[in-house]
Amino acid sequence: MLNSLYEKAIAKRGFIHAIDSDSNVESQLEYNWFDRLIEDSSDDFTIAAGDGSFNKKKFLTSNFCAVGAESIIYDGEIKKIEDSDIFDVPNVSFLDELLSNYMAIYELKCALRTLKEYNVDYYMFDGSILGDLQNAFPKGAKLPSNIRDNLDDAVLNEFERRLSIRKYGLVFPEIRDSLKLVEMPKNDDFNKIEEYNLHLASIEKIILLKEILQYRKKIISISKTSSDNELFHWNIPDIAFLDKFTQKQGMSIIKYRSVYEKAAFPYFNDFFKGLTFTVFYVRFQDNKNVLKVELPYKASKEEVFDLIKKINVLSVQGYPYLLNKAHNDVVITDRNIKELLKIAKVYETTNREVMSW
Repeated sequence: MLNSLYEKAIAKRGFIHAIDSDSNVESQLEYNWFDRLIEDSSDDFTIAAGDGSFNKKKFLTSNFCAVGAESIIYDGEIKKIEDSDIFDVPNVSFLDELLSNYMAIYELKCALRTLKEYNVDYYMFDGSILGDLQNAFPKGAKLPSNIRDNLDDAVLNEFERRLSIRKYGLVFPEIRDSLKLVEMPKNDDFNKIEEYNLHLASIEKIILLKEILQYRKKIISISKTSSDNELFHWNIPDIAFLDKFTQKQGMSIIKYRSVYEKAAFPYFNDFFKGLTFTVFYVRFQDNKNVLKVELPYKASKEEVFDLIKKINVLSVQGYPYLLNKAHNDVVITDRNIKELLKIAKVYETTNREVMSW
């Protein structure tokens, strides 16, 4: 079979075409992108950054899963806050979405501890808080009616009470069981149980996002990738357009955006729908990647210019050093999973061992 694939590759050589420029590119860049020198700020400030990771090993009856997050603080010296856990999760179709929600909870809790305990001036997230809010609800499983019908103030108060006590891990399992939010299936319907967990985890994440956004003047979201094309309206993302047609240090025009999630949030709906985000693109070093930056408030041009100078102080090769370090520290590789399995003495078969017979 490989020989036939090699032949196809030769026959279709070059079938993925590079982005072609046309006469409209220069005019679009003229109004939307500005080459400009980004200086280093001379202000004194403290800054932190965080990231998360998850990985898994599939077995015949379940999955061995590891989730972790880390925050790195720089206030003249490097300090860290971290949290992690391992789980046994049944085989469900929405496993990655479930673990992604777990990871987000760990990230947000590390960030909250950093903001409260170290009182940093700025905190950088890897990713998009706006994107999280616009995709706040699980796609892989329908919200069970017995959860939807019981999301009252008593549940919110219990979430907030337990979150104020528990700085680590997941609290929704305790709330699910103590308040008897759902009647757990008696026939070992693991898929239904994990549907409950997925939706309750998304609610815990929403509550944590609300608390994080109380510090919104300190929050900076930075993305290396994005699917948005609202700046140039091409059939490719804006960030790809800028990477292709610009090379110099500089930044885009500033846009203001609101949360457009169609469904109502189970809690704090007016708060989330009333937020305004400041969105722009920036390149901190010539010929390096363009980054997308989001601020969860309406920032003026002067505030944006001041902020990118501060980010630039601690950037290496065009990317914030603390974000890069957090990512490298927290990433859970396949090799790490194998080591964890050995330490935990997990030896279940994957049914792929027969391939080596």
